[in-house]
Amino acid sequence: MESKNAIAALAALAQTTRLETFRLLVKSEPDGIAAGELARLMDVPQNTMSAHLATLSRAGIVKSERRSRSIIYRADLEGFRELTLFLLKDCCGGNAELCAPLIADLTPCCTPEGAATCVN
Repeated sequence: MESKNAIAALAALAQTTRLETFRLLVKSEPDGIAAGELARLMDVPQNTMSAHLATLSRAGIVKSERRSRSIIYRADLEGFRELTLFLLKDCCGGNAELCAPLIADLTPCCTPEGAATCVN
């Protein structure tokens, strides 16, 4: 990931509604949520939600697909993984032992075995 892409993703998440929308989409994986339902759940007008979703999509952390008359949005976990790896790329100057606690904290939520113990 290039710096400009990381900046776009972080900027997209640096707004309350978009951050909460992304978190809701992560929770709803792998099914996703229809755009209208997202607007209702977030108590945001549909046109405002559409603008937020467009920002998140351009940033590469949300994707959409058309199903019949609905557009279903999902968290782009691969894009989010790339962002996370970009942020951790040079973790602790190459001293893996310094990064071990951070990796350990992330691992329980990021594996199927640990998903049940993930703390929000």
